[in-house]
Amino acid sequence: MSIKNQQRNPVLLIHGIGDTEIVFRKMRAYLIQQGWSVYTLNLVPNNGDLGLDELAKQIADYVTANFASGQLLDLVGFSMGGIVSRYYVQRLGGIKRVQRFITISSPHNGTVLAYASQRPGCIQMRPNSLFLQDLNADIDMLKQLHFTSIWTPYDLMIVPAKSSQMLVGKEMVMRVGLHSWMLTNFNTLAAISQILAQPINSILNSDSEL
Repeated sequence: MSIKNQQRNPVLLIHGIGDTEIVFRKMRAYLIQQGWSVYTLNLVPNNGDLGLDELAKQIADYVTANFASGQLLDLVGFSMGGIVSRYYVQRLGGIKRVQRFITISSPHNGTVLAYASQRPGCIQMRPNSLFLQDLNADIDMLKQLHFTSIWTPYDLMIVPAKSSQMLVGKEMVMRVGLHSWMLTNFNTLAAISQILAQPINSILNSDSEL
């Protein structure tokens, strides 16, 4: 392994509702081929029966169990996993461990589809939920990280799709047809690789669209 690759942070991938780590099979293989050490975990339960704040504790426990105390990480969260990851970063001390943070099609401002379920995790993902209001109240703390939100305007799971937009960090819009395709689309994979490879002190001044 090259010195350049040795200096890279390990990457932790967090899946969405109803998913397992298997959804990252293509992304994980792609990033490993590019030289990263990639980790995944299964959030349990994955169906919304447990609050997102409780799921975030599983990320905290996983990080403590698998990485040295001084090891910095890069974090990628898909859909619900992006919101769970935000809670870890903003409320459970992840801000001290994470350098690059990427969310993919995550309902930062909620999704109306969450009204279809009374499960605690789904209630928290409703538009204007108390949970999201709390996280968004101090969204500026994410400015301490290299934060990027990636989303598609064609998303039928995040409704409205613009709910995946954030007021901080960098935004990348991908013209991808389906929510799940965001994890396998080549442009998305290439963009994630590019973001993870950027020096942490680089400043991105413009949004982009692919």
